[in-house]
Amino acid sequence: MDDDAMDVAEARYELVISVDARRSGEYDDVDKPRMRARIYRVLETAFTHAKVGRDAVHMEDRGDGVLLSVAGRIAVTRLLGLWLVEVHEKLRDENRALRVPLGLRVGMHVGPVRHDDRGISGRAVDLACRLADSPVARRLLDAERADLVLVVSDALYEDVVSSGGKFIEPAHYALARLKIKEGDVNAWFHLPGRPAPVMPAGDPPTAADASPVADTRVDDDATDIDIDTEADADADADDRPRTPRAHYTVHGDMSQHSDNVYQQPVHIGRITDSPRPRKD
Repeated sequence: MDDDAMDVAEARYELVISVDARRSGEYDDVDKPRMRARIYRVLETAFTHAKVGRDAVHMEDRGDGVLLSVAGRIAVTRLLGLWLVEVHEKLRDENRALRVPLGLRVGMHVGPVRHDDRGISGRAVDLACRLADSPVARRLLDAERADLVLVVSDALYEDVVSSGGKFIEPAHYALARLKIKEGDVNAWFHLPGRPAPVMPAGDPPTAADASPVADTRVDDDATDIDIDTEADADADADDRPRTPRAHYTVHGDMSQHSDNVYQQPVHIGRITDSPRPRKD
């Protein structure tokens, strides 16, 4: 097996960085190239100032962002510390002249990465991209009116961030549970230059979540009816009252009617084989 085949077959343990622009779809065809140029200026300037050689960094263009992997010979603490500080400072500098500031979501994870002629692949790549693209990262960037949000995997936090280091403040990270395509994962969120963020509320409830829930059990041998209806006293995070939730325990037949107007005589209930004689 030649050297090139070995490189493709074998995974390298590297830091994967996924960088996405905030609301990239809102840029028109004139502004998008300028936005992309700013992203590359921010990243490449930060690598230069952090003394990370260009030969140690793999870059792939993603249209509205950049996918990177950094060789294992570069200390991860340098990327989490000095490099991130430089990214934040250069981004703030770029945004001073902009009416609509550029916002970046950065996801990081360390793991096995495979290289080929078309780029990089592997679960580590997938996870870094999922973290940067997570709804929580998007909401946090907007809620805090921030320029930059960093999301690191649970493994990266435990192995590197939690021990601290130069420009690394583990107390300034906040934990959240994310639902991604591969399953639920823990992730840690950080806004450079700020204390640990207050995590935004979860996804709004779907229509199914807001519908009343009924649990009905019927016992034909019983004749009593027990109805227990209760409203959820708590409101959603946006102070909208929830739809009342109802729980029914039924023994025998049950028929519930409310605010009905009957124009003709009606019969409600079950007709048995031996009805009681009607009294005039």
